[in-house]
Amino acid sequence: MINSIIYAEVSVTYATMEEADAVFTGPAFGRSVVPWPAAFLADRCHVEYRRRGGTRTSTLPGFFIGAHAAVLGMRLLTRDITRYRTYFPAIELIAPVTGR
Repeated sequence: MINSIIYAEVSVTYATMEEADAVFTGPAFGRSVVPWPAAFLADRCHVEYRRRGGTRTSTLPGFFIGAHAAVLGMRLLTRDITRYRTYFPAIELIAPVTGR
């Protein structure tokens, strides 16, 4: 399942929307709109992140993605397990192992 935020983040590697759509369509990819409760939760988690001293300014999209998964009870594929475990502890995470 992908939403428009995920689509925006990963489509940067494609020259056209048609190229991105060719990859992110079909039975392997469902599309879902971010629900209003997820938007509210994303803001609350982002505010808490900033209160805890978080300094990265481009974190809000990640909080939208985590909140979307939390509100709909979906698993989340991510390399940023620390943030999602901290702010969305109920989400089941899928974290690929990297060769680093």
